[in-house]
Amino acid sequence: MKELIDQLKAEGLTEEQAYKAVEIVKNFAKEKFPIFGGAIDRLFEKYGPKDKDDDFLD
Repeated sequence: MKELIDQLKAEGLTEEQAYKAVEIVKNFAKEKFPIFGGAIDRLFEKYGPKDKDDDFLD
């Protein structure tokens, strides 16, 4: 996930914008493929940022 965030930042997004973009993609994928919702959540949790609040955007 860090590699994707870094690529988005290299394209001019701030770190906050990059994480928001990834969250939008995650939610889009869950909406389009609801049967895979749990797997998508686990994938993004596994590779997402780890912080004290477990908030995807912070």
